Amino acid sequence: MASLGQSLLSLSFNFGGILAGLLAVYFGVFSRDLRWTIALFPGILSVRGAIGGLFSGRISTGLHLGTIRASYTKNTKNFYLLLRAVITLSLVSGIMIGLGTSIFGLLLWKVTVINFIEILAVVIATMGLSILFIPPITIAVSVLSFRHGLDPDVIVYPVISTVADIIDTACYILILNIFFTLAPFGHYLIGLIDFLFIFIVLYIVVKNVREEKFVETIKEFLLTLVFVTFIVGVTGYILVKVSDVIKGNGPEIYVVYPALIDTVGDVGSIIGSTTTTNLALGVVKPSLSSIKQNLTVVSGGWLASAVMFLLYFTIASFARKITTLNGLLIFAAQLLTTNILAVSAMVTIAYAVAIYTYRRGWDPDNFVIPLESSLADSITTVSLLAAVSLLKIPQQLAHGHLKLTS
Repeated sequence: MASLGQSLLSLSFNFGGILAGLLAVYFGVFSRDLRWTIALFPGILSVRGAIGGLFSGRISTGLHLGTIRASYTKNTKNFYLLLRAVITLSLVSGIMIGLGTSIFGLLLWKVTVINFIEILAVVIATMGLSILFIPPITIAVSVLSFRHGLDPDVIVYPVISTVADIIDTACYILILNIFFTLAPFGHYLIGLIDFLFIFIVLYIVVKNVREEKFVETIKEFLLTLVFVTFIVGVTGYILVKVSDVIKGNGPEIYVVYPALIDTVGDVGSIIGSTTTTNLALGVVKPSLSSIKQNLTVVSGGWLASAVMFLLYFTIASFARKITTLNGLLIFAAQLLTTNILAVSAMVTIAYAVAIYTYRRGWDPDNFVIPLESSLADSITTVSLLAAVSLLKIPQQLAHGHLKLTS
């Protein structure tokens, strides 16, 4: 019950994902003519989640081990090196995601050279703007949870992932509107943001290039980033396919989308972060069979996610005014199917990655949450596509968009 209670507490912040979805729908992220604006959206959420997972995971483990202090100021050298690495990785990740989206776009929907420049400009500016807000909030949540006797492994990432989604969505919407609505002035403004962000990161790199912890964090995460870049490219493509399948008939899917990927990722992070801490403390053996010792955490996280999916269904149905019984049943079935497919996969993956990286002598915190958060987005999107595809005809009937002829 304690695990279920803490899991529900942390996952409850994913209600903010509904706000992110509503913002994205209201401001037309999914209705623009340029497909790359849809494909780039999950990429930005995923890579920020991966970096946030690295940051929160290392802070949580550091608080348990005493290598990071529960303090807002006068923290340890390890903490400040980690913070600088996170800022640097935000730029590198933005560039990689921009390149990945462009390559997928070139192969699948004929992205032009102009689109390539636009994608890089928008994603770098979005990452640069969001970095002003997310790390300070991560630090605050970590310190407060630790000081109040809560487990940072269970609390921090689920809270931050949702807050980050709202901030990233707002930043993405703002940057898109500045870039396209205020052109040509908007182009120069976005270019200035990009220049300042790149300059700051170059300064950080020059000052810290000889710091072993800084370089180690960058190197280890770059291995993850190559994988993440491919995964989020696939995620973006799948989300475009979801858009093609529903064709405007089910905007409630877009409303709940950020909350769904948050929740599945958070369940994986709870399992992964708890496992990495237990491995560091020597509480569990580095074997897959030791998952039996974590059944309480696993079952608590999964049950909490099912409760949250039910609440998302209720809120989105009300917000989108779904009134027919058929429409309600189909939407509920879509979310239930997505939950079963996605959460079962993520629990297995998060635990397996933690065990594998620990056995290899790597720092699991550099791999587990970054990998599982990106995989969670793709797996959730694939699961959602499967559910929507299987149930798309009844869904269209429920919304009154499909006419039958004799």
